[in-house]
Amino acid sequence: MMRGLPPAGPGETHSLRTFLAALQARDELAVVETALDPAGFEISACLSALDGGPALVFTGTGASGIPVVGNVLAGLDRIAFGLGVGRDALTARIAAAIAAPLAPVVVENPPVQQTVLPPDLGLLPIPRFFEHETGPYVTAGCIVAEDRVTGDRNLSYARLKPLGPDRALIGIAPNHHLAVMARAAAARGERLPIAITLGNHPVVLMAGALYLALGQDELAVAGALQGAPIAAARCTTSGLIVPAHAEIVIEGEIDTAQSVEEGPVSEYHGMYERYGAGWVVEVKAITRRADAMLQVVEPGYHVEHVLLGGVSIAAGLQSHLKAFIPAVAGVAVGMGGCGRLAAVVSLSADHRPGDARKAILGALAAVNLVKQVTVVDDDIDPWDDAAVQWAVTTRMRAERDIVMVPGLRTDRSEPMKLGGTITKLGFDATRRDEDRDDWTRALPPADAYARVAPIVDAIRRGARTI
Repeated sequence: MMRGLPPAGPGETHSLRTFLAALQARDELAVVETALDPAGFEISACLSALDGGPALVFTGTGASGIPVVGNVLAGLDRIAFGLGVGRDALTARIAAAIAAPLAPVVVENPPVQQTVLPPDLGLLPIPRFFEHETGPYVTAGCIVAEDRVTGDRNLSYARLKPLGPDRALIGIAPNHHLAVMARAAAARGERLPIAITLGNHPVVLMAGALYLALGQDELAVAGALQGAPIAAARCTTSGLIVPAHAEIVIEGEIDTAQSVEEGPVSEYHGMYERYGAGWVVEVKAITRRADAMLQVVEPGYHVEHVLLGGVSIAAGLQSHLKAFIPAVAGVAVGMGGCGRLAAVVSLSADHRPGDARKAILGALAAVNLVKQVTVVDDDIDPWDDAAVQWAVTTRMRAERDIVMVPGLRTDRSEPMKLGGTITKLGFDATRRDEDRDDWTRALPPADAYARVAPIVDAIRRGARTI
C-alpha cells in the first residue's frame, strides 16, 4: 500500500479508500508528501495544474494530520470506472438506478463515528482555492437533509465557507431542494438539521449530484448504483442517516434567520459570480474515522466539478427524453458546455422525422441551465466534443437545422443571463437522405482493425518497439 493512503476496514467494499486503492492499482493515484499550506492556495494550484490527471493525496497538510484528497473523479472514464461500467453505458446505468432505488440500512459502530470532535471547523485542513474568493471552502460535501413533516430525504451539494469555529456560510441556489427544505423548516419556526458528508465512494458522489424530483431519495439511488443498500449511520445530534463509510461528517443546522454576504465565488463556467447573502450553518458536532481524509473537489471550470454535474444532468435528461422519444440512444453534458449549459443527444437509426427537433425542445424545457442542444446520429460519441463538432460541420444546414427560442428561463449561474432569461439554441446535426447520396465514412475495413488491435494496444500501453 502506498504511503499516505489509509487502508479499508474488514469487509469494506464501497468507500473512498477502496476506490483510491483501485485507482492506485491502475496507476491513477499520486501521493504528495511535500508540506503544503491549505490556506496558501498550493493544494488548489496542484489540483488545477493536474486537472484531468491522477487522483492526488496530500499528506503534508499541517497540524491536523488529516490528508486532503482531490481530483478523485477527474474524467469521464474515471467516473464510469467508479460505477463499474464502460463510458458508453454510464448514463444508462445511472438512469436504471434512478428507476430502481435501494433504501439505505443503518449499521452499528460505523467507521465515520470512530472519533468525535468538538464543533470546530478549524480542526479540518480546509483549503483556499481561488485568488478572489474571500475564504476557504468545503467543496465535496454531500449534504443530507430531511423534511421533518413529509419525511422527504435529500442528498445534494452546496459549498460551505467557514466563518468561525462553529459557523459557516452555506451557498445554495434558491430553487434547489435543500433551499426548499430550509424555507419549509423556517416557516414552521425551525432550523433545518443537515449533515455534510465528506469522503464518499463514487456511487454516493454521483447520486448527490442528480437532479431528481423532491421526495426521491438520492441515497437510495446510490444503493442501486452500488448494487446493495448503502450502509448508513445515525448522526449524533439528529436522526439523519449518513453513509457509514464516509471519512468525515459535519453535523449542523441551517438558520435562515441569519445571513452573511458571501463576496465573489467561483462557478462551473470558470468565472466569479456574486450571489449576495447566504444563510448560516451552525455546527453541532464533527465525527470522523480515526485516520480520516478530507476530500475536496477543485471548483470552477475543472474536470471533476464540471463532470459531476454534467454526467448527472445527462442521465436525468436521457431518462426524461427516452420516455417520449424511444430512439434516444444517449445524452452527454460535457466539458464544452461546462457540464451544465450544453447537451448532446444521439438518436438511433430508426428515429422518426421530427424526433431531432422534439429532442431539442424537450431538453431545453427540462433543465433551466441547458441553453444549447445538439442532436447527432448514434455513430457519433456524444461525449466527444470533436466528433460532435465534426457532425455539425458536415451534416447540418444552418438555414434549416438551427432552432432558436428567445426568452426562456435560466438559472442564476448562467454567465450571460439578462433578466433571468436567455435565448436558447438547438442544432439538428443528423444525416438526411436528401442531403447526400452516400454517407459512408472513409476508414480501413473492420477486420484490419481487429488484426492490428494487439499492436495498437501495446503502443497505447507505452511500448515503443513491437
